[in-house]
Amino acid sequence: MQKPSDRKARWRVGIAFFFLFAFIIALSYGASYILDLGKLQEDSDAREGEAALQGASDAKGIEEALRQHPQNRFLQFIAMATRVADETDAALEKLSNDIAPPLVSKNISLANANRADLEALRRDLKTAEANATTFLPRYAALLKAKRDTMEKNARSLHIENGTVSRFLRSVDKQHAEIAAYTSRMLPARTDFYRAYENYVAVLAAEFGAYKVVNGQFIFPLQRTVDRYNAAAQAMNVAAKRVDELEQEKAGLAKSQAERWTQFVNGK
Repeated sequence: MQKPSDRKARWRVGIAFFFLFAFIIALSYGASYILDLGKLQEDSDAREGEAALQGASDAKGIEEALRQHPQNRFLQFIAMATRVADETDAALEKLSNDIAPPLVSKNISLANANRADLEALRRDLKTAEANATTFLPRYAALLKAKRDTMEKNARSLHIENGTVSRFLRSVDKQHAEIAAYTSRMLPARTDFYRAYENYVAVLAAEFGAYKVVNGQFIFPLQRTVDRYNAAAQAMNVAAKRVDELEQEKAGLAKSQAERWTQFVNGK
């Protein structure tokens, strides 16, 4: 019987946990702020800042605009939001690396793995599964800390209270949407890690009894074939659910990116 593609399995497991969110969050601050431009557009800083941001769609361009207009409060605010988003990106990436142990994302050929390799992979998959169940509160705590930093810095720039409040409400809405997505993605990831671990467990239990021919695992007994096929099917179903959510994530990220680009170009 043919096992699922090692390459596909590695790809599905190796997707960094919520790396997408670092990107979405980085965009959400700017996308949220666009909702509040009505008041700031009446301010000369806003008009000057928008002009300076023409064509700037990344942190480097924003920092360059601020360097040319160091006293502009609008640019100071946007640059601050971008820096905090970058810090959030780095913190989330580190957290993602902590969730998935090294072997989970390592390129392992199951067809060439020995028993020790398989057992080590099983342990890391179990760890990843356990870690996934604790990610949401840690993720929420990280977002809250960064939100608090945003508010503190915004107020230090003496941005009008009503403007700051509206901005933060927009950020909160964005974070709520991301949290809702996360609450669906985490169980899907957990299911996948569990299904993949069960799949590897079959190989570990039958190590030495099966052969690998042209990328296919050949087992001597039909009951083992049935057990293997059931584990492979469960893994494929779990992977499909993760793939569907990844597509949803991609759409959300694209929408956020478009809104941010329009914002920094004053549209």
